[in-house]
Amino acid sequence: PESPSSLPSPEAFTSKEWEIIQTHRTPRQVQKFIRTFKYNHEKNGETLRSFRGTLRRTTAHCLEAAFVAATILAQHGYPPLLLDLESQDNLDHVVFAFRQRGRWGAVGQSRDFSLQGRKPLYRTLRHLVMSYVDPFVNEEARITGYALADLRTLISTDWRFSLNNVWSVEQALIHLPHRKLKTSDK
Repeated sequence: PESPSSLPSPEAFTSKEWEIIQTHRTPRQVQKFIRTFKYNHEKNGETLRSFRGTLRRTTAHCLEAAFVAATILAQHGYPPLLLDLESQDNLDHVVFAFRQRGRWGAVGQSRDFSLQGRKPLYRTLRHLVMSYVDPFVNEEARITGYALADLRTLISTDWRFSLNNVWSVEQALIHLPHRKLKTSDK
């Protein structure tokens, strides 16, 4: 777990942000909160907003929602882990991954409901990834690999508070070694 001394202090957050953090203490509560956001279709150009930028606009695509989940849940003892699902169409999907009572789960956002979060039911990370395979497959898309990244060590960038896009996180995820995943057409 992230040590309390390495986390931002409550004073680093606005009062509204801190209230959200204090109100949403579990992955289930955070998933429910993220579902209130409109999906960010990036109609005015691509974005990769931080936790703060995402909250200000209340829209999020998968990676922006993962920043929100990571920021909130890190304050409650969860490591800020991102699970990157690599796709053959280069439209990767990213969720916040967590463990509870030895089982893996996820908090996520997607325009497709079946690609959102998962209850902590999965014995291994691979089992969690496999739960995304069927809804991910269409004529162009297929999960080809996955990687787990810890935001504390992935890259030095301000994914919590930056008012600018944080493209360096996306680039770090792309360049991360991914475990290959072969799946059937059936």
